[in-house]
Amino acid sequence: MKNHLKTFWLIALIFGFAIQSYAQDIIKEPLTLGKIEPYRMEVTYDKTSHLIFPTAIRYVDLGSDYLIAGKAEEAENVLRVKASLRDFETETNFSVITNDGRFYSFNVFYSPYPEVLSYDLLTMQKAVDKTNGNDVLFEELGNNSPSLAGLLLETIYKNDKRIVKHIGAKSFGIQFILKGIYIHNGKYYFHTALKNKTNVPFQIDFINFKVVDKKVASRTVVQERPMTPLRTYKPLTEISGQATEQNVFLLDQFTIADDKVLLIEIFEKNGGRHQTLQVENSDLIKARLINDMHLKF
Repeated sequence: MKNHLKTFWLIALIFGFAIQSYAQDIIKEPLTLGKIEPYRMEVTYDKTSHLIFPTAIRYVDLGSDYLIAGKAEEAENVLRVKASLRDFETETNFSVITNDGRFYSFNVFYSPYPEVLSYDLLTMQKAVDKTNGNDVLFEELGNNSPSLAGLLLETIYKNDKRIVKHIGAKSFGIQFILKGIYIHNGKYYFHTALKNKTNVPFQIDFINFKVVDKKVASRTVVQERPMTPLRTYKPLTEISGQATEQNVFLLDQFTIADDKVLLIEIFEKNGGRHQTLQVENSDLIKARLINDMHLKF
C-alpha cells in the first residue's frame, strides 16, 4: 500500500512540474502563437524595387532611415522601395497595411545586386498560403472584416442577379438600374448597372448617394444628406459604346423618413446624360439578408 502511495505522489509531482513548465513557456513566449512570418527581400541604392499588392495601400511604416518608400503615382497598389544609404549592414524592416485589411511584414537586407526587383504579393500569398489569420479592422467598417466585405462585394458582382426590378432610369440612350440591395452586419450593399445603348462612350465624372426631400421644389443644400460609400467593388471611369458595366457599393446601414428618398446619381464628364435613381425607405427595409456562413443571399 505504501509503495502505491509513493508511486501516486511521484506521478503527481512529475505531472505538476510538467504543467508548471508548460505554463512558464507560454508566459515567456505568448506572442509566438500569433506570429506573422515576414517576407525577406533585398534592396539596393542604384535601383528601385517594386511591390504589387492585391489592393490599394493604406499604411506604410519603415523600420529605419536606411529605406525610402512611397506609392507609385497613379497606382494605389504599387509600393516603391530602395536603400537611402549604400551598403548598410544592419537588417531593417517595414510593414504595410492594404485596403482589404491585410497586414504585411518585410525583413530587408542590402545587396549591391538584388536577385529580384519586382514582387507580386498576390502570387506570393497563394504560393505559401499566407491568406489566413491576418486581418486588420478599419474604423469605418466597425467589426466587419475588410476581407469578408471585399468577398461579399465580389460575390454580388459575379452572381449578377437582379432582385430589384422596379428602380431604374433611362434617357439619352443610357439606362441606369438598381439590381439589388443587400444587408450584412450593419452594412448595405447596393448593386447597380449602367447600359450604354449608344455608340458614344459614357465617361463617368462621379457618383452621388444622398438623402433628400421627396418634394423636389423644396430641396435645398441644407436638406441634403450625403451618404459616402465605404467601399466600391471596382473603379469605373467609362462605359464604352454598346456596353454594360455593373458595380457594387458598400454603405453604412441607415433608414429614411417616408417624406424622403435616397438618390443615386451618376454624372457624365463633360456631358449632360446624367442619370438618377430614387430609392424609398420601403425598398431599404426589404434589403436581402446575406448569410456569410455559406455566402447565400
